[in-house]
Amino acid sequence: MVIPSKGDEDSSFTVSVNEDVGKTVRGKLWTRQEKKQWSIALFMGCSALYACRTVMPLCVMAISKDLEWDKTESGTVLSSFFWGYTLTQFLGGYLSDRIGGDVILPIAATLWSLLTFWTPVLATLVSDKHMGITILVISRVMLGMCQGFHYPGFTSMIAKKVSEKERSFTYAFIAAGSHLGTLMCGSLGSLLLERYGWESAFYACGIGGLAWMLFVRYYLIGQYRQKYIPELDSMVVAEKMAARPKEKTSSVPWLVLFATPAFWSLIVGHFCQSNAFYILLSWLPSYFHENYPSAKGWVFNVVPWLVSIPSSIFSGWFADHLISKGYSVTLVRKLMASINLAGVALFLILLTYTTTYASSLFCMAMCICCSGFHNSGIAVNPQDIAPGSAGSVFGIMNMAGAIPGFVGVYMAGHILEATHSWNAVFNQTAMVCLFGWVVYSLFGTAKKIV
Repeated sequence: MVIPSKGDEDSSFTVSVNEDVGKTVRGKLWTRQEKKQWSIALFMGCSALYACRTVMPLCVMAISKDLEWDKTESGTVLSSFFWGYTLTQFLGGYLSDRIGGDVILPIAATLWSLLTFWTPVLATLVSDKHMGITILVISRVMLGMCQGFHYPGFTSMIAKKVSEKERSFTYAFIAAGSHLGTLMCGSLGSLLLERYGWESAFYACGIGGLAWMLFVRYYLIGQYRQKYIPELDSMVVAEKMAARPKEKTSSVPWLVLFATPAFWSLIVGHFCQSNAFYILLSWLPSYFHENYPSAKGWVFNVVPWLVSIPSSIFSGWFADHLISKGYSVTLVRKLMASINLAGVALFLILLTYTTTYASSLFCMAMCICCSGFHNSGIAVNPQDIAPGSAGSVFGIMNMAGAIPGFVGVYMAGHILEATHSWNAVFNQTAMVCLFGWVVYSLFGTAKKIV
């Protein structure tokens, strides 16, 4: 962004600022090297985030046995994470749009890593069962609140730092880190669970999150700032900046968005996808433990998430490839959403007819595989319709998407407690996915709204 100047001195300052500071401070796009560094760092951040998120579903059977929980109590603890996750989505996007995701993410990471690390202590802090569950539920709510800043934060960064033609792949690649985190938690976490007890899995995930935070804060962000502000005299900069006209900060025109069917189709599609994803994320280990008790945990906790990483990255590459070939962005987003929602529904229905461990594992893996296409479809859509406020819009969308995290996950536990039927859970989840697919296919768009 070039700012008009009145003299040679101001012109010189403008060029200097644009070259040395403006590339980051004024919203310049990342260079190829910067995009590579940040993409890998944010990919690993999503991995650490999801390792800390999924360690409870991984260990819930062992914890339930030790602490004598029933299915409803397990569902309460699992779903409580999303009570907090819902609360901070918009705030995370708003703050990231205003002060930068690179400021918000390390602070939040410190908190959710520490909460994960101390979970075993909190779970056994008191001898009374109900009080112990209450303490753990509160800690899970706080964990959700802290993690609620992450996705809106990096969504805001991508919208500001990556060109439209590269956003699908960049977002899908970064978001694929969530599957790696689930995979690492399922594999290494299962080994720690079997050999050293469920407490060790929480300690390992918490330490991993802190390690990522320290790397990003003191290496990547520090290096990034030093590159652009190495020799500038802060007093001169302050004096020149004070003489320039202040930039107007535009607010998000929510009334325009709320009156647009495309925005609501985005909300509905994300809600339905999240409902399926969170139910599978939370109950997949329990499903295999109950139906195939002799199966190895490191297999069914690894295989479904192993295929999701290449599917998510491929979907991003495929979406950008189609856009570069001239296909409309709206068509591409709807195609990715169709593979996601209709595909998940199809394999959930097929799962109800399976009778063998291999076929069940295949259907579950394909459900997770299809979920990877969400990252290049509906999930990246806020950057299309509101590129200047993508963090805030994504926050609203993800707030709605977090609701099934506590409602859907809890209801799944309640249904299982009442009916002992996994088919009832899978069929209901499939119908929700099909509803979201129809709504987004009819009303979704990638055209800029605000």
